[in-house]
Amino acid sequence: MHIVLIEPEIPGNTGNIARLCAATGMCLHLIRPLGFSVDDKHLKRAGLDYWHLVQICYHDSFDVLFRQYADSTFYFFSTKAPRIYSEARFTAGDFLVFGKETAGIPEPLLKENWDTCLRLPMMTGARSLNLSNAVAVASYEALRQLDFPGMKSVGDGLRS
Repeated sequence: MHIVLIEPEIPGNTGNIARLCAATGMCLHLIRPLGFSVDDKHLKRAGLDYWHLVQICYHDSFDVLFRQYADSTFYFFSTKAPRIYSEARFTAGDFLVFGKETAGIPEPLLKENWDTCLRLPMMTGARSLNLSNAVAVASYEALRQLDFPGMKSVGDGLRS
């Protein structure tokens, strides 16, 4: 599966999401322009020592990515979306798309893909969730539906 961040702005969020991708085996796609340098210390600190486990792809625009994977399903996460994320039936190879922290996914892109727009339920009056939290919730639901492919499902146990 794939995580797509359209023009992310906060290095700590992207670092947290990179760490999530390392732990889950998901590929991270970053759409330029980025609101930070990939050498940013906050980005690296948030990802800790997981960077060697993350497959990151950079794209100059969402259209480039969309054309490259034209046969794939893209799910767009937005507070404006009509359906709850748990109603989707995810498959291996799907793309979970998230917008930048201050503006979300551009409305024209949402309108073009309305049938695959999803939302995370929230209380009335709450504007949005933190980007890295939203990505984690959506990712684990998709992975749960796929029975956590390739992931360790049993702990190591307690040490004596």
